[in-house]
Amino acid sequence: MAPAGVGFQLTDEQQMLQRMAREFTTKEIIPVAADYDEKATFPEDIFRKALEIGLVNMNIPEAYGGVGASPLEECLVAEEFGYGCTGISTSISLNSLAALPLILAGSDAQKQYWLGERLMGKGEFASYGVTEAAAGSNVAGIQTRAEKKNGAYIINGSKTFITNASHASFFCVFAKTDPAAGHRGMSCFVVERDMPGVSTGKKFDKLGQRASDTAEIVFENVEVPAENLIGQEGAGFYLAMKVFDYSRPGVAAAAVGLQRRCLEESVRYAREREAFGVPIYQHHAIGHKIADMAIHYQASRLLVWQAATQLSSGQIDPKLPAFAKAFAADKATQAAVDAVQVFGGYGYMKEYPVEKLLRDVKIFQIYEGTSEIQRNIIVRELFK
Repeated sequence: MAPAGVGFQLTDEQQMLQRMAREFTTKEIIPVAADYDEKATFPEDIFRKALEIGLVNMNIPEAYGGVGASPLEECLVAEEFGYGCTGISTSISLNSLAALPLILAGSDAQKQYWLGERLMGKGEFASYGVTEAAAGSNVAGIQTRAEKKNGAYIINGSKTFITNASHASFFCVFAKTDPAAGHRGMSCFVVERDMPGVSTGKKFDKLGQRASDTAEIVFENVEVPAENLIGQEGAGFYLAMKVFDYSRPGVAAAAVGLQRRCLEESVRYAREREAFGVPIYQHHAIGHKIADMAIHYQASRLLVWQAATQLSSGQIDPKLPAFAKAFAADKATQAAVDAVQVFGGYGYMKEYPVEKLLRDVKIFQIYEGTSEIQRNIIVRELFK
């Protein structure tokens, strides 16, 4: 019997899932990625195909119609999708983020309806609403207000940079129920798109990840029934922080996928391209860049796997998702910059794939908590 200890081998089922996601990416995402990026096309068709085979809405438990995937299994798929196109990946995977408040704090009735009937049964899109124009990294500084009145909540305010806002049928929205209580006065609600007073703005025209829809949501005297409160009133901040612990490994995994794409494109090009009579990888200035990409890719993936695996244990250490998110995002950004350098002038041209990788990658250092915020979390946990 082999001694118990740390293992890095995926199970047969996990390898099969990984292959399925890789084949899906090769067939459905990569061929259209450049076109969807150029035209900022929302990938609803790809979402529908992924939904049919269980590659989206993966964290929804089996009891509510989902596959009940583990965090590691979600990350395996996220890496493959990220390899193909992180813009398409962001939008088709967003329901997993929007579902997290309900999965972590919702009642059984809420899960049956919003997760089971709406996301799985009807195949709808949902969005996650925290970020505001004046409250990005400072989640506790949100200004959207939910005032209790006649047994319901009246919501006023706005959210910005909301993924899939133009297409979502409902939103999980964080608002202040008691502004005087600071972070202890925040709560979370499910808000229907068709409720009176809800509107979305024109989608943003972005540098990268252009296939991913990003827009503003405005709430003007929106009456939300008390039954749409997720968890306890006043517990929204803690719920948002817990959501980040669960969502960040998947985001980091997509950055890992982008790193692998940079690495493989660079290896392919540096083997074929010659300068001074030899393939350019034989020049250390190029070969060492590619070697560093490989080192950082492997290290990033191991950090992601570690962060994802600890979530399944139920013993959450916030440092681990922060390690994975900060390192994978920073090294993916470096990989994209270096891939363009490996390609030289061709890397700056749209005919070659690394130009898009460079535009797509920057947001990884910003969304789901900036790289600076990840380091703040790490410092906080180290010096507790």
